[in-house]
Amino acid sequence: MKIKQIKINAYGKIKNKQLELQDNINIIHGKNESGKSTILRYIINSFYGISKNKKGKEYSDYEKYEPWQGEDFSGKLTYELDNKNQYEIYRDFKKKNPKIFNNKMEDISNTYVIDKTLGNQFFTEQTNIDEKLFLSTLITSQQEVKIPQQEQGILIQKIANLVGTGDDNTSYKLAIDRINRRQLEEIGTTRSKEKPINLINKKIEELEKEKEEIKKYETSKYEIEEIINQNKKEINDLEKELDTYNKLKQILENENIQKQEIYIQEDIKKKNTEKIKQIDNQLDDIKMQSKTIEEKNYNKKENNTKFTILSTIIILIINILQFIFIKKSPINYSILAISIIALLLIIIKYINTQKQNKKIQIKYQEEQKNLEIIKEKIKLLENEVNIIEKNNEEITQIIKQKQQDIFNQKKNQYEKIYQENPILQIDIENTTLQETSNKIQELQTKINDKKIQLHSTEIDKNLIESKLDKIAQIEEEYQTNIKRKKELINLNTSMEIAKQILTSSYEIMKNTVTPKFTQNLSNNIAQITNNKYTNVRFNEETGLMVENEYGEYIPATKLSIGTIDQLYLSLRLSMIDELSNEKMPIILDEAFAYFDDERLENFLKYLNTKYSERQIIIFTCTNREEEILKKNDIPISIQYI
Repeated sequence: MKIKQIKINAYGKIKNKQLELQDNINIIHGKNESGKSTILRYIINSFYGISKNKKGKEYSDYEKYEPWQGEDFSGKLTYELDNKNQYEIYRDFKKKNPKIFNNKMEDISNTYVIDKTLGNQFFTEQTNIDEKLFLSTLITSQQEVKIPQQEQGILIQKIANLVGTGDDNTSYKLAIDRINRRQLEEIGTTRSKEKPINLINKKIEELEKEKEEIKKYETSKYEIEEIINQNKKEINDLEKELDTYNKLKQILENENIQKQEIYIQEDIKKKNTEKIKQIDNQLDDIKMQSKTIEEKNYNKKENNTKFTILSTIIILIINILQFIFIKKSPINYSILAISIIALLLIIIKYINTQKQNKKIQIKYQEEQKNLEIIKEKIKLLENEVNIIEKNNEEITQIIKQKQQDIFNQKKNQYEKIYQENPILQIDIENTTLQETSNKIQELQTKINDKKIQLHSTEIDKNLIESKLDKIAQIEEEYQTNIKRKKELINLNTSMEIAKQILTSSYEIMKNTVTPKFTQNLSNNIAQITNNKYTNVRFNEETGLMVENEYGEYIPATKLSIGTIDQLYLSLRLSMIDELSNEKMPIILDEAFAYFDDERLENFLKYLNTKYSERQIIIFTCTNREEEILKKNDIPISIQYI
């Protein structure tokens, strides 16, 4: 795989820049801070996209390289795979995914997997190399080899890591130690104290004891719930019965009200009857008066008086005639005198009688008037009696109707009560209002007592439930700790598996890949150092050992920093063939800081010979590489920034 063209519209501080690269060695030359690292980052971001994630840095790549003036943040990169298929990538870095064109200028962007986080995975699919692997193997930068003399042990360790594990940042021994430390710190062992697994086991024991202590309340809760349910049922039954008695009381009260109306009507009837009796008595008295008046005969006395006077006159006339025509004698005179006197007396009496009769007549007339009044009064009283009797008849009908209505209504209401409560054990038809009231009071007292009992029981239940709520919390905490313990066990198992896999991989690496790496490294270092160092060996006990020209094995820590740099670069180059089926470019960014001219010449000649089929891109701020390559007639392409 070879990069053909780099076209930058605007990226970081670089604008409108185009670089043409050839197939072999390319030098991109520029002073420090001229933008070489920016171009290198542009290449990486063109293949893998630009991240807005800071990843622990002060600024993300997006923030670092976005043009300040808001220009077009884009560019294009053209590359060719080993099968001669050529592709163009156009990146608008403000968008997540690029546009990809083949050599027929067809947009094939959607033919590759598009990851939600990483974006279009076209380059990983084509080369089988992701961004991390690209950075850790194909690119060797100044920051990786330019270290102080006193810290050269770090680089030696990276070389040892590469030989031992295939990753310069991974040491088998350190990895195992780190896993063991993590196991101890994050999990713990049966012999450790105050570690997560020990604390969790202790907590689980405490929680189990608390659970056992509180579980006894569960039985009490069930018993109390039964009592509460029984109380509620009894209260419900009592309230139903109370409701029935209240209805019955209402019926009886309504019946009493209606009976009171009947009593009122009966009382009216009774009073009417008494009044009729009083009127009858009055009538009797009045009729008696009328009869007495009617029986008086004032004319009879007058006729008798007139007869007496007439008889006396006749006697007197007879006496006078006798005195005249018959012998006058003293007896006749006496009789005549007596007759005259008697007549006079009778006349006087008559006159008096006439006067008295006149008075009587006047009184009679008055009594006749009174009699008329009495008769009118009798008539009125008789009419009143008739009205009262008629009223009583109506009252009698009303009473009968009321009684019938009461009977019917009571019957219907009783039937309704029986329908609502068919098991009712009450003789409601023979229950009095007082009995009903007494029963209501009795039921209300029972209900109140039951409610007090229920309330007390519910308080007990709440107390128990508060304790059981605690057991729920304890159970939740217990399950959380059990879950955490399982997680720790799983984590411990994962770590054990990781150690097993790491050990197994290390053994495989040590038996297969490491010998290959050390052989390649031995060949490379021999060529680079002109056989000054010919053989490299590595194991965990002795570390990295290098055989010198005299056959002596020297610890790598005793080598010069320049030689160590050569070892590191050589080892990374030896890994390139293992990465991908594609012959990927080798990118060196100021990687020769500790190389003297001789080492640099040897290394560049080695690169040209060993990796002649690969594209090599060297970023540098010096002329050494250019001079050495031209001196050895090695074709190069130089791009100046």
